Amino acid sequence: MAKRQHRPITPGVRFKQSANFSEITKGTPEKSLTKAKQRRTSGRNAYGRITSRFKGGGHKRKYRLIDFSRNKFDVPATVVAIEYDPNRNVRIAWVIYNNGEKRYILKPQGLEVGATILAAEAAEAYVGNAMPLKNIPDGYTIHNVELRPGLGGVLGRSAGTSLQVVSKIDSMVTVKMPSGEIRMLNENCWATIGALGNTDYKNISWGKAGRNRWRGKRPTVRGVAMNSVDHPHGGGRGKSKGNRHPVSPWGKGTKGTKTRSERKKGNKFIIKRRK
Repeated sequence: MAKRQHRPITPGVRFKQSANFSEITKGTPEKSLTKAKQRRTSGRNAYGRITSRFKGGGHKRKYRLIDFSRNKFDVPATVVAIEYDPNRNVRIAWVIYNNGEKRYILKPQGLEVGATILAAEAAEAYVGNAMPLKNIPDGYTIHNVELRPGLGGVLGRSAGTSLQVVSKIDSMVTVKMPSGEIRMLNENCWATIGALGNTDYKNISWGKAGRNRWRGKRPTVRGVAMNSVDHPHGGGRGKSKGNRHPVSPWGKGTKGTKTRSERKKGNKFIIKRRK
């Protein structure tokens, strides 16, 4: 993906950058693979109280039904179109299987219209093919990885991300996560070959506050700008948060404090923590 720089003819576009949509080949989504998103809550619970701050508004969206499980085994599929998905930062590919079934999958780098993909135990290690971790050669980059067999892909699903197969020991496969964490996964977990595209998404300069409002993001208020009843950093004269470490509104550490539970079952599978 290449970024598009705009001419600074107005203040709103002076620092604006946007994605280059040259790879998109189909404008409107496949109707059978979309559904209405559930009613937006704007971060509020059933009582109308805000439980997730700084959310609300945003443009209407239709949800695209993405095939994260890749459970159409041993049936080849052809990539028909590359589409934009407003619900995620990576492009999606519209594929049609040889038996006529249509699905959306996440688009990895190098997957083009007309390519043939396959989900099978003994599939070739080509971009877009899905297979169990035990059959993927060491050193390969993968995405949409299962955390437990049959769960469906949950790891490596955002733009430009990928995991790397490091080694195999007994029934476990060691992988390196995008964060730098090294952990073990069951060899029967499925994954898709390749790294996801749209790599420049993280470098986009949104240019103006309005673009974030279109995305459903409201202004984020600093704790030091609040009153002391609203935030531990609030109150006082001038710019001061008092003599304490940075914390959340509920007193939980926010910089350097470990928040992962020591009783989490998956801790034993982590070989090296993320940096």
